[in-house]
Amino acid sequence: MMQTCPLCASPDTGHYHCDDERDYLSCRHCALVFVPAWQHLSTAEEKAVYDRHENHPDDLGYRRFLGRLFTPLVARLSPGVQGLDFGSGPGPTLSVMFEEAGYSMALFDPFYAPDASVWQRDYDFITATEVVEHLAAPGREIERLLDHLRPGGCLGLMTKRVRSRETFADWHYIRDPSHVAFFSESTFQWLGRRFELDVIFPADDVVLLQKR
Repeated sequence: MMQTCPLCASPDTGHYHCDDERDYLSCRHCALVFVPAWQHLSTAEEKAVYDRHENHPDDLGYRRFLGRLFTPLVARLSPGVQGLDFGSGPGPTLSVMFEEAGYSMALFDPFYAPDASVWQRDYDFITATEVVEHLAAPGREIERLLDHLRPGGCLGLMTKRVRSRETFADWHYIRDPSHVAFFSESTFQWLGRRFELDVIFPADDVVLLQKR
């Protein structure tokens, strides 16, 4: 049983890999690799995974990790602009780093900060760190984020990228049962073409998508 691509909605998908736990399909149009919907965790199971995360603003190692996105993004921002941290998690930290640097931040997380009022305004930058790989409907969510990004604004994503079919089988990233969508450089280039975005790769697991 095949599934249309959850990013671009193309029906042109096929087998990419399988292991003892799940199947992985790939889209021939946008190059997304994804787990079919019927093999996703339930909402309660997914939240149980996130509840085990122990991220905190006082964790200097975690701050260094987030710096891979923070540093190249903050270099592109004008003073005092407004941001949104999407998928902020149980211990918001990146938003604290931006607030310390003088930027106002809104938070949204479907489990920990489900404040729908954030969608009533637009933002100069939006961040999502270790989020897009969890999205069952990444096309819908990324389009919503871009809809709330002002012209010239930047969407900063942190997620590890698919390198090749040969390395995929031993990739630690697919061991997390809450990871269901896997992006490659080609996938982000497709997003750039689809939404007229400039695509910048400042680190192996970071991409900046800037509205023209």
